[in-house]
Amino acid sequence: QVQLVESGGGLVQPGGSLRLSCTASGSIFTITTMGWYRQAQGKQRELVADITRAGSTNYADSVKGRFTISRDNAKNTVYLQMNTLKPEDTAVYSCNVVYQLFAGVRDYWGQGTQVTVSS
Repeated sequence: QVQLVESGGGLVQPGGSLRLSCTASGSIFTITTMGWYRQAQGKQRELVADITRAGSTNYADSVKGRFTISRDNAKNTVYLQMNTLKPEDTAVYSCNVVYQLFAGVRDYWGQGTQVTVSS
């Protein structure tokens, strides 16, 4: 049974920083892409950033230059360092992990962690 455990959300003032982490466990298969998504109240879920096993990254335009995604393959963990946070970054952040199976792929979602940027 795959489990994704997220941590690091919370309340921060504008301009502040937070670091999210997500650790996957429970599968014998290799993780390919790991990513972070967010969903603000009343809006659709959107990709924040993702990273391949080789380390190639992809960011939403709204977070480029402020957020950094990284991963530790040995620990099956993905991180999201969020700097210069803005009120519009307020959302529930969820990690997504893609496993390479014998035939095809399968992805899993974390439970989500609330990030609130407010003074």
